[in-house]
Amino acid sequence: MTTPDPVTVLDLDAIRAKGWADRSDVPDAEFARAEAFYVSMRAHDARLHAVRAKASELIENWTGHQPRDVGSFGTGLNLETSDLDLGIGYPVERRGELMAALEGQARFLGERYTSFSSTRLVFAFTVDEVEIDLSALTVDDFAVACRMLDQIDTAMSHDERVCHTWVKHLLRRSGRLDDYAAWKLVTYARFCPEFHWVPIPEKTGS
Repeated sequence: MTTPDPVTVLDLDAIRAKGWADRSDVPDAEFARAEAFYVSMRAHDARLHAVRAKASELIENWTGHQPRDVGSFGTGLNLETSDLDLGIGYPVERRGELMAALEGQARFLGERYTSFSSTRLVFAFTVDEVEIDLSALTVDDFAVACRMLDQIDTAMSHDERVCHTWVKHLLRRSGRLDDYAAWKLVTYARFCPEFHWVPIPEKTGS
């Protein structure tokens, strides 16, 4: 017999199957808790903004390209354990130059699919004890990512952000890490279905 979770009355399986969470999925009393939780996450914003500024400056100095936040902090959907995911557009034919420029500055984590026909190179380094993941996307993929992020900025409502972050918190809290990892990607899928963002393995933050 399943023990009821005292923190939530939500049917997380149904929400995961639906692939999205909005205000109609969350009863008023629980939404109040969800919103309070979301506000509490914003207490980390000032520090993460400062770290992101430092990391962005480093990346631009190393690569000559200005990065954009392509992760959950950039979309306002981060948890308190958030790392930062930054991206740049970089010509595929110059990836050897990029590897040389980042040697000794960042760890190379490998190559990941970004769309069904293209890949990105992923690197990591640390700033003020926050892990920074840098994705070097193709120039075209980076343009698509920026358009997607612009659309998320303008089209995703405050209530949707609260609900999404609450579900993410509940999945992580209950130890459903595979569902948690998948849930982190539903915003990208909703606003840009062709953007096939494959996560970096063994990451449970953000």
